[in-house]
Amino acid sequence: MSVEAARTLVAAARSIVVLTGAGISAESGVPTFRGAGGLWRQFRPEDLATPEAFENDPRLVWEWYDWRRGLIAEAKPNPGHQALVELERRAADFALVTQNVDGLHALAGSQAVLEIHGSLWRTRCGACGERRECREAKLAALPPLCSCGGLLRPDVVWFGESLSHELLLRSMEAVGACDLMLVVGTSGLVQPASSFADAVLAAGKPVVEVNLDPTPLSGRATMSLRGPSGELLPRLIA
Repeated sequence: MSVEAARTLVAAARSIVVLTGAGISAESGVPTFRGAGGLWRQFRPEDLATPEAFENDPRLVWEWYDWRRGLIAEAKPNPGHQALVELERRAADFALVTQNVDGLHALAGSQAVLEIHGSLWRTRCGACGERRECREAKLAALPPLCSCGGLLRPDVVWFGESLSHELLLRSMEAVGACDLMLVVGTSGLVQPASSFADAVLAAGKPVVEVNLDPTPLSGRATMSLRGPSGELLPRLIA
């Protein structure tokens, strides 16, 4: 399918939902932390991003997240992020649901962002529950403590944890109301976000996928465009 045909769908849509994954951030140099290149100190991310790992060794977990924050602090939003900012400005109704925790959408200027997996740039206190922004690339003390004396943790969703009910509900409401969905830079394998596109298709609404490689969604999507999102998304809103 052509970019021109997809651009026609985007231009005609009144209510748009965008789902983004690691692919759009990878174009800004953000590592995916999966596979052989994702190893750190002989640990897999799946062994560190759990409540049990944090309970057993909070300093080790924070060292890993502090390292990640230092890497991601160098990343800048790319043209794909910027295109979504412009698309939000133009659309009558817009929601950006992201599986990414790097904060690049907000840094680019997107307003209607639902960070369903949390953010590396927030902390949450295990004692009082307070959430706060924490933009320092490197923390002064590990593990950090809350003003109440409680242990702070990254405000991200770990393996074995549930997504925020509020964010999930808002995402599902946006998906149910949209008349077009863009799926950008995600394999479509992670639930529950992977079911969003199917819900849109079942409602008879178009889904346009933008990805470097084929995914399980590719054969079902209304259109599936191959290439970097930093090149294709600006063309979709041109």
